[in-house]
Amino acid sequence: METTSLSTLLDTLQSGQNLFLTGGAGTGKTTLTRQIIAAYGAEGKKVAKLASTGMAAALIGGQTLHSFFDLGIADSETDLERRGKLIPKKKIVKLVRAMDLVVIDEISMVSAEVLDMVRLRLLQCGFDGALLAVGDFLQLPPVTKGTIRFAFEAPSWEQFAFETVTLTHNWRSEDAEFNGVLNAVRHARVTEEEHCYLHELIKPTGDDLSRYTFLYGTNRSAFEHNREQLDAVEGDLYAFETQSVCHDAKTQQREVERFMADARIPEVLELKVGVPVLFTRNSWNYVNGQRGIVVRLEQDSVHIRKEDGMVVKLERVGTEKSRWEERTVEKEKQMVEVPQFTLYQFPIVLAFAITIHKSQGMSIGDLVIDTTEIFAPSQFYVALSRAISPHSLILKQPRVNWANLAFVHPKALSFGQE
Repeated sequence: METTSLSTLLDTLQSGQNLFLTGGAGTGKTTLTRQIIAAYGAEGKKVAKLASTGMAAALIGGQTLHSFFDLGIADSETDLERRGKLIPKKKIVKLVRAMDLVVIDEISMVSAEVLDMVRLRLLQCGFDGALLAVGDFLQLPPVTKGTIRFAFEAPSWEQFAFETVTLTHNWRSEDAEFNGVLNAVRHARVTEEEHCYLHELIKPTGDDLSRYTFLYGTNRSAFEHNREQLDAVEGDLYAFETQSVCHDAKTQQREVERFMADARIPEVLELKVGVPVLFTRNSWNYVNGQRGIVVRLEQDSVHIRKEDGMVVKLERVGTEKSRWEERTVEKEKQMVEVPQFTLYQFPIVLAFAITIHKSQGMSIGDLVIDTTEIFAPSQFYVALSRAISPHSLILKQPRVNWANLAFVHPKALSFGQE
């Protein structure tokens, strides 16, 4: 599809045509997806917002594929049958049939077997809406125990007959040369030219590490760096516990704790005056990944000075977890989203360090990437694409050459070239 205007995409989806929305990091896939979801909602239409993992689902305010389609812990249709879940329950049939649009975000993380189960459920339930698959197969691959099989390898991928929409403009960085290197790394085409460019980004950090956000491959490294830097800042430590409000008496504590982890909300947010923080969502006066310094701490507010000098007074914001239930609305039974619980916390994290996985969707300045912790396909590209400029980016000396660091799963590469 040549045009990517919101109205064109809506017309295409509402005609029943399935879409695959793709593009590199920073090209606006998430923004466009949220606009599509909002447009459907404004017309009173129902949207299932789904993803393969809890974290990806939390980012779009939805739920996992396994939860929505009641797949249990099955990893294939054969496993589904073995576990006695092949035939969907009546309430699942009602739920799926009520949807006008099914969105699957981070489609690159969905295995072929899971996509086949999704299509099976859609057929079983008589779904007559459209499917919107969103993601980049040159980023995070499926997490499986055995051989990786991407969604595009499933028979159902061809049967869905997706129309592909590719976003190309990088809204995160305006540096043409850097964007060219990013694209080369994304496609694992690191020549001598890219090698020299990346090598120039190996620079000393100096003694004051608090100026930077370090990007690590593991939770442990990020936690230890944050703890070490926080302890080095003088002053009183404030601990802000995440507050939860339960709307459904049937909600169990482990559900709240699991969602808290998926939504990247800490149980306790520890801060001091003077520490750097990153905003973790978008608002009218700050954006996801933007950096600031804590200048004042109160019981119910945190004051943060951004790099442009503006001070933002932050209050706790609510992150809601909901589920679909059948309710009577105006004497008619309908499927509606009912809130289970809401978590309230300040939308910030310590800026000293963050993992590559948890930085998804962020645009970060003054970034240091620890290349020694790159271990998964496309992970280096995901890390590199968080940067808003090469002038505020430092790379640590890798243990292997750049070409080996920028590895991509060959099947994903082959699909991207098609």
